[in-house]
Amino acid sequence: MAFLSSRRRRTRLAPELDDQELGRLLKSLRATTRTGTIATTDLCAAQITRLLDQDPGDWDRRTHRIDVLAGFLTESHLPRSWVAREPRSADALVLHAWTQVADARAQARPEDASEATDLCLRAAELAPDDPTPWVALLAVARLQRWEQPQAFGVWNEVLARDRWNREAYLSMLGYLSPEEGGSRIQVLDFVDSLAARMPANAPCAGIELTAQVLQYHSVLGRGGFEALVARNHWSHAMAAQALDRVAHTWPQPGFLRHARALADLNLLAYALMAADRRRDAAPAFEALGGIVTFWPWNTGGEPLAEYEQAQRRATVGL
Repeated sequence: MAFLSSRRRRTRLAPELDDQELGRLLKSLRATTRTGTIATTDLCAAQITRLLDQDPGDWDRRTHRIDVLAGFLTESHLPRSWVAREPRSADALVLHAWTQVADARAQARPEDASEATDLCLRAAELAPDDPTPWVALLAVARLQRWEQPQAFGVWNEVLARDRWNREAYLSMLGYLSPEEGGSRIQVLDFVDSLAARMPANAPCAGIELTAQVLQYHSVLGRGGFEALVARNHWSHAMAAQALDRVAHTWPQPGFLRHARALADLNLLAYALMAADRRRDAAPAFEALGGIVTFWPWNTGGEPLAEYEQAQRRATVGL
């Protein structure tokens, strides 16, 4: 992945990150909606299929693209219409399932994803090597709080096809969290078991830091005195070590190569600024080139404003 210079670059929210072909597809779909043109299901499906068929076997890139497309299409009739027209298209089935889960989560209505399980299993049968139907099913398990034997069964199906699938690890991190019915001990055990064998630049390399940021947000969410001293979280050994392990390697050109490397760099820049490690944060901002993710910057307010303020603070005096 080629990182961009942050100088003279417009700061922008970009769910596609640096995936230019995905960005062009989103722009096309957005323009169609804005102009009121009624694009046929066949045309839209063909465009999506063309994108998803690129780089066969690059499951990391495929997962990223399906996730972004599902987020974009949550209020669209397209996924359901596509499945109706092509019931044996694994792309159509998994996109429809992923869209259902995204919408059900956004609306806090787990029952709205009731159809997704069947869609995922049908897609898995049609494309047995593809992990994305199982990643979508794991999201269903998380949303509907399946029992652990069932959830871990789905998890193992993902790992059998894509050992370091970023989205699957994030789903399991959420599933095991105390906010969703797990516990802090389960989260720590999960992160520890991963860190012991994961390559330093794997697609899921950000799981440990994600867990620390979520814990930091949990402290902020308590309000009162605890929120006032929440920054102390980053002085604890586990949090400080999580930052130390990645602060100087992740921003190096070519170190992170997965589809959501820029999302992990946003996370790193945010965490370093929360820890008041401004000098360490500056290279992460430089590598980002102004591409901003909604989370975690939205925690403090409007994401672009929070990012820009943090970036200015990071570069003062450098």
